[in-house]
Amino acid sequence: MAASTLVSAWGPLRPGVPGLCRCRQPRGLWAHAWRLPEPAGSGRSVAAVSGPGISGTDRYCLELLRKRDYEGYLCSLLLPAESRSSAFALRAFNVELAQVKDSVSEKTIGLMRMQFWKNTVDDIYCDSPPHQPVAIELWKAVKRHNLTKRWLMKIIDEREKNLDDKAYRNIQELENYAENTQSSLLYLTLEILGIKDLHADHAASHIGKAQGIVTCLRATPYHGSRRRVFLPMDICMLHGVSQEDFLRKSQDKNVRDVVYDMASQAHLHLKHARSFHKSVPVKAFPAFLQTVALEDYLKKIQQVDFDIFHPSLQQKNTLLPLSLYIQSWRKRY
Repeated sequence: MAASTLVSAWGPLRPGVPGLCRCRQPRGLWAHAWRLPEPAGSGRSVAAVSGPGISGTDRYCLELLRKRDYEGYLCSLLLPAESRSSAFALRAFNVELAQVKDSVSEKTIGLMRMQFWKNTVDDIYCDSPPHQPVAIELWKAVKRHNLTKRWLMKIIDEREKNLDDKAYRNIQELENYAENTQSSLLYLTLEILGIKDLHADHAASHIGKAQGIVTCLRATPYHGSRRRVFLPMDICMLHGVSQEDFLRKSQDKNVRDVVYDMASQAHLHLKHARSFHKSVPVKAFPAFLQTVALEDYLKKIQQVDFDIFHPSLQQKNTLLPLSLYIQSWRKRY
């Protein structure tokens, strides 16, 4: 998808171009900001998050998220108290699947681990989960909220297909992957919140796709360090860019144009998701707080003129907990 076809969706993108607005936060909110728990290693107690009744399996899920999906951990903290532990279990399940690809040296081993999780989900719905912390917590969530098995299986199946080290053939293939993983995760989160709403589902679909595209962009430097490139081949070919250009960390305009096209598509999905804002139940908004982190990355990459290897993109946003709380307080996504 050429950049020229997307510019109308996002407007001027290059730094310094007229029309690019930067919103300032109301000063009063900063003074009353609520500090969320820090990342693992900060010395803050997990028990302080979930209360004195936290179980060993619950604690395991919390720690896994703090270390492997800190943004998801922060978003889950802002869910209603009665939904929080189930959300932790769901995201921990997603982390377990996501880290299979990078933790195995052979595809066969990866397939075996994915089969374990397929069997685990089957066992969960037969009320006989294996003695594995995430499995036990996921079983509790399924029992508590009657979660749809199909979405859990879709996540596993799609992660399994993705064990092959192949670049996406086109942006649609990447979006399909994101729909079956990230969007499915959001559908399940909506179920945890007790929401059955078509508009919320549509918003979740677009947010999940935006998440998949942004994740692909954010992971490009890491994958490049391992001699891998997963960016959609159709966009690379459109701009005459090869995988070697990304492995060399090229800053040529053509390379930036590839990143621009992908970032524009992610922004377009966020725009579509927000177009349902007035129709989506307010109760669903906490499930969509990850849009804060997505928007933050898209603004940062815009500010560095779509240089995907710029050092500033690798730095953690220390104000993210505050931004999430403000967005939650405003009841927006």
